[in-house]
Amino acid sequence: MTATTEKKPRLTTSAMIASIATEGQRVKAAPFGKALVELGRERPEIVGMTADLAKYTDLHLFAQAYPERFFQMGMAEQLLMAAAGGMAKEGFVPFATTYAVFGTRRAYDFVHQVIAEENLNVKMCCALPGLTTGYGPSHQATEDLAMMRGIPGMTIVDPCDALDIEQAVPQIAAHQGPVYMRLLRGNVPLVLDEYDYKFELGKAKLLRGGKDVLIIASGFMTMRSLEVADALRRDSVDAAVLHVPTIKPLDEPTLLREVKREGRLVVVAENHSVIGGLGEAVAGLLLRSGNAPAQFRQIALPDAFLDAGALPTLHERYGISAEAMVSQIKGWLG
Repeated sequence: MTATTEKKPRLTTSAMIASIATEGQRVKAAPFGKALVELGRERPEIVGMTADLAKYTDLHLFAQAYPERFFQMGMAEQLLMAAAGGMAKEGFVPFATTYAVFGTRRAYDFVHQVIAEENLNVKMCCALPGLTTGYGPSHQATEDLAMMRGIPGMTIVDPCDALDIEQAVPQIAAHQGPVYMRLLRGNVPLVLDEYDYKFELGKAKLLRGGKDVLIIASGFMTMRSLEVADALRRDSVDAAVLHVPTIKPLDEPTLLREVKREGRLVVVAENHSVIGGLGEAVAGLLLRSGNAPAQFRQIALPDAFLDAGALPTLHERYGISAEAMVSQIKGWLG
């Protein structure tokens, strides 16, 4: 564990879902809610909808700014998605928020049949993706990308930080068709502004180059990968980091261009089950295109129901902490 982590107070149950930011890290509060409020000034057709979780998805800011355009559907995620589809049919652009487990597992048939089959303009923004809560399998959406990737026409976004979220909101609103966006809420880390980064829907971005390792990452695992690259450099290992905020559709030209650079270990790092997420999406692309690298590895969550507990402990246990990632990559490099 890092010195920063060791100094942190013991996490309580309520703290386990508060923030993934480490002590002293730069953060921005409620970037999703603030971005949606700003966009709502320009686009009166945008409405906010949730299933009793406005405060916990930062949608409460939109509700305060535009109470007449906010709809509280109660603890009924299937109704939330069905109603969002109905609103879209009437010309509105609904942003529907809940936890990722409820927006996918609980409401899947409604997302599939009501929203996606008719290509409706619904933006599903779901908090607590992957292992961002310590509440155990009931709240850990470790399979959400696999489920949503299987729906035809679904655009999927997994932002890294506050900047990613702020810039993604207007772009997913402008996109015609359903979008599933993983949502970081509360005090969200801010890291990408140091890399001259701009979010572009459907585009991957090379944040730093490197001749020994290529780390392909999405979500907060991009932030971790940048930390890992710094740690590896101290051991004379040169690591590149490619951020893939749009999981579907993949930016195939950029991925193929970077993987074709010979002599590098290729590692996909994601906050998701090893089954059906970014790793398998990239592997499938490489195999179909005939560009499979000599060395390809995944850093992902296991195909298992995960434990409950404090996030730093769980991230280390399941291999997605920065320290665990460094150890794995150095082991693969031999």
